[in-house]
Amino acid sequence: MAIQKDRVRFNVGGRIFETTSTTLANAGRDSLFGAMFDDNWDLQPDITTTEHFIDRNPDCFAILIDLLRTRELYIPTNIPEKLLFREALFYGLMDHVRSAKWGPFDGNRLHLSQSVKGWAPGDGTAIRAGPDGGCCVAHGSMVHVYDWMLEEHPPINLDYQRVNDVIWVDSESIVISACERLGRDDGGMGLFSASTGELRYKFHVTHENQVKSYTGGALSFNSDYKLFSSCKGRSNEYGIGVWDQVTGKQIDFFYQPVGWSTGDADKLQWLNGTNCLLVATLFPRKDNCYISLLDFRDKSMVWSWSDIGTPISDERRVRDAIAMEETNSICVVNEYEDLGFMDMRSSSGLVRWSSRSRLMKGKMFDEPCYPKLASHEGQLFSSMNDSISVFCGPDWVLSSRLRNRYGGSICDFSIGGDRLFALHSEENVFDIWETQPPPIV
Repeated sequence: MAIQKDRVRFNVGGRIFETTSTTLANAGRDSLFGAMFDDNWDLQPDITTTEHFIDRNPDCFAILIDLLRTRELYIPTNIPEKLLFREALFYGLMDHVRSAKWGPFDGNRLHLSQSVKGWAPGDGTAIRAGPDGGCCVAHGSMVHVYDWMLEEHPPINLDYQRVNDVIWVDSESIVISACERLGRDDGGMGLFSASTGELRYKFHVTHENQVKSYTGGALSFNSDYKLFSSCKGRSNEYGIGVWDQVTGKQIDFFYQPVGWSTGDADKLQWLNGTNCLLVATLFPRKDNCYISLLDFRDKSMVWSWSDIGTPISDERRVRDAIAMEETNSICVVNEYEDLGFMDMRSSSGLVRWSSRSRLMKGKMFDEPCYPKLASHEGQLFSSMNDSISVFCGPDWVLSSRLRNRYGGSICDFSIGGDRLFALHSEENVFDIWETQPPPIV
């Protein structure tokens, strides 16, 4: 129990509050209240003898102090959420509010939090989750950016250059790749401010000491601040480019090998454990599928698979691929959500298919979207029509399914900031799925 010297008195907007150092310490060192403590988490000498005036909203202060006391967030109906979020930002308590609103990500405990109506029905290209719970949605030549409160920032307009991919490099910056327009030296990639939409710099491709225009494709980056993109140029600029994402300077280029396809890649994925880049070019972008692991340290292709020369039916066409380092495998999916697995340690090229077609039989949408894959903390996710399936365990057993019947097929989804975002094709609606916070014991 707090003793008298432990009590702290506030005057917030004319209302008096009393609390304890124990409650204030729960706010953490980076909060406004953290400055009241010394290095040993003892209150500064004059804190308990002074009434501290703060010219802010007293109703929100009461909610936030109660959050620090109980770790539970209760917002009365007469308090707008956005007002509370603004006050939490002032006190440095946004992380506490986020943690109280939704818990650590678990695909089997997700619930549909809300759906947000987009701007361009039927034209959704991609959705990407941000590291802090926000997201961005690409359609046509536009990218709409939302913070974790789902407040939209100024949109990014690429002036009729079609967006191919978007990636968050941090909570403040996104990189966009776009198509080159014939007769114009544009396209390529640029780094933009997520909050203002301002173009900070472009990523150029240099070939034979000359800057070339190109189409930027799939994107990825690693912890060493290297940015990767598939590239298609007018000369010989076909392959995977590498840039320093801090300076924007090109530092390497992996030229497309003869008889292979990397410049048209649909997906790039950096593998931290092996220091390699997964490059996947998939049907129907190409008539055949190409999946490889590139090692930029010695410019080599250390693993590869393709369906060239093998009899293959449409039901075995690979629509997406993802590497899972914890099991040394690459997972692929066909249009019926059958999962296939390949061993990255083997060069046999054998795909071990796990049929799930019978589970998915039923009414097909007029314009179905191809399945997409994602993995997160030991769980595997696959979209099919208007639902996302969750697979768990060593045998990847179907453990749950996420579905919102409004908006049509899911054309893309993304996981980040402890949220799952799913973009529907027909109405350009995106859903936000969250895990309920754990109960306070």
